[in-house]
Amino acid sequence: MKLVSLVFCAAILASSFASGCAPVAAPVSARSPVTEMTSNAWGFSTQSYWIEGPAGLVAIDTQFLPSEAERMITTAEKSTGKKFALAIVLHANPDKFNGTATFQRHGIKVVTSKQVKDLLPSVHEKRTRAFYDRYAPDYPKELPAPDVFGDKDTTIEAAGLKLNLHVMGAGCSESHVVVEWEKHAFVGDLVGNRVHSWLEIGKTDEWLLRLAEIGKLAPTVVHPGRGKTGGPELLVNERAYLEKVISIVAGEGPTTPVDEAKLGRAKEKIVAAYPGYGFPVFLEIGLPAEWERQARKR
Repeated sequence: MKLVSLVFCAAILASSFASGCAPVAAPVSARSPVTEMTSNAWGFSTQSYWIEGPAGLVAIDTQFLPSEAERMITTAEKSTGKKFALAIVLHANPDKFNGTATFQRHGIKVVTSKQVKDLLPSVHEKRTRAFYDRYAPDYPKELPAPDVFGDKDTTIEAAGLKLNLHVMGAGCSESHVVVEWEKHAFVGDLVGNRVHSWLEIGKTDEWLLRLAEIGKLAPTVVHPGRGKTGGPELLVNERAYLEKVISIVAGEGPTTPVDEAKLGRAKEKIVAAYPGYGFPVFLEIGLPAEWERQARKR
């Protein structure tokens, strides 16, 4: 992805959400041991979660801004009276891994797969160039360094919880971890709820395979990277969204070089098909990647 595109996204988000809003920590349901933490809009309305176990807490993703990671830790530990035992990074986007060092400074172990950790240096370098000056000092300059739990599916125990960690291939990132716990699936940005998807790497065909793999886990609760928690219908909706994007782009007959007029028309059609979806700015980066993917196959 071009650096200018990242800066463009940040500029639009900054102008749209300059006033910000208070971070929200709200129970997914009154009886659920899972709580979602939504950052302020300046932090891309990023969702992280904590699971309350009998012996402590487990965090799913560490937030985009270290200040939000700190707020998450403080809020969770104060509201539950328990300490975090572990944090898990689901994929190599900064809204998942930027809070790693913050958790570690609190003595909390942070883990991810070998595949995801191998992606961190290149992703961090690119995102730091795009975002550091805008967010400083609330942005990590040093490369986040989570521990590695392995390179294949595994089960780990923490805070009195048994968590199944599934190592998956490309989708919105080049590699993913999906956490399964008692029919809950924590899927990161592989699924959004009423938000446009991050199509940056142009692998929507592989992304559809990831959704099928998650579906085979038969979750009854799906926790997305953005938007509210829901049921398995979120998997259905995400599949329909990706298939719609693929179809609309295909309808413009993509070839190289990119036809900007046709690309713009495709974006307008997608936005019109999904009124009220958040972050349409993501399409500025994602649609060229999808266009190029299809053009290569023609």
